[in-house]
This record gives sequence, structure tokens and C-alpha cells, in this order.
Amino acid sequence: MENEICNSQADLRWFAVWTRSRQEKCAALVLETLGIPHYLPLKTEVHQWSDRKQTVAVPLFSGYLFVRIDLAKHSRLEVLNASGIVGFVGNQTGPLPIPDHQIEDIRVVLETRTQYAVLPLLNEGDRVRVLRGPLTGVEGRLIRGNSSSRLSISIEMIHKSLLVSVSRDDVELIESPGIHNLLHPSRNYSSATHNMHS
Repeated sequence: MENEICNSQADLRWFAVWTRSRQEKCAALVLETLGIPHYLPLKTEVHQWSDRKQTVAVPLFSGYLFVRIDLAKHSRLEVLNASGIVGFVGNQTGPLPIPDHQIEDIRVVLETRTQYAVLPLLNEGDRVRVLRGPLTGVEGRLIRGNSSSRLSISIEMIHKSLLVSVSRDDVELIESPGIHNLLHPSRNYSSATHNMHS
């Protein structure tokens, strides 16, 4: 019996799911009611109204939360049928698991109140746009980053390349060579379930 429990726990994996706009907390409550293990990382923000300030908890990653399930046995349809959830993050083969240590790393950062910033994941070959500074609006392809978190971007002009250095805080992702492999749920296996809630 003990071995069966251990094996069952070993088969549980973390997966990310998309939620409807501003429905992360509602979806988490539904998952709680269903008894489905989940994690919604939150950050605190100070909101200013005309007569007062208030500290509120908002999702760390807008539009996402994480569930821990065994895809081979159960829970996928329960998760997809939960109010506020649109679909799993994955590709043509289905939901893609997230390593346990990555979820644990997020917990550690939040629990220790370490200073952090949520940034887009930028990889070599990504096409990016400069958001601020004298190069605002300039687009190029990411060449490399270095230990000081500064990026070299190739600007494609007249079939030549101009290399400039900008801070990663000053650029946004336009297109990633691998981004087409991640399907939005409205175009994949969860679309039928999603349509039932529309």
C-alpha cells in the first residue's frame, strides 16, 4: 500500500494552465474545491485610490496558474472544466510538464521576500523591440546576453547588421523561433472543452 502511494506521488507533475482574464483567483478556488493540487503565486501591490491606499495580492504571472496532476490517470478534464480555466500550456502532443524545482524556486523567491522582477524569457534568435530610451521602436534579433544582463541586438538594415547594447529591461519579445510550438488552447486539444464554456 505504501509503495502504491509513493508511486502515485511520483507520477504527479506540474503543468501550467491558461485562465480567463482576471480569473486566476476564481479558478484557484474552484480547483481547491475539487481537491486538485495547484499553485497560484501572488505578489503584493499598493493600489492608490483618490482617498486611500490599499495593499492587494495579485497573480505573479497574469493569466496563468499551475496544477499538479497525473495526466495518465485523472484530473485533465476536471481541470479543463473548472470555471475560469481555458486550457493547458503545451504543444501538439499535449500539456508540457514543468520541472518540480522550477515551481519550488518560485516559492523560495516569494517566501524569502527577495527582490525580483518578472521579465520575458529571451533566447538567442528572438526578435525584440526596444521599449524606451533613444532607440525606442528599433527592432532586431537577439544575438547574445552576458553576465551583466545586457543584450546585443542585430538591427537588420540594408542587408547589414548594426550591433548595439541595450538593457534587457528595455526590450520586449516580438517573436521567438520556438514560440509556434506552444499552442494557444483555442487552437488545440482543449478547444472543445473551452467552447462548452463559451
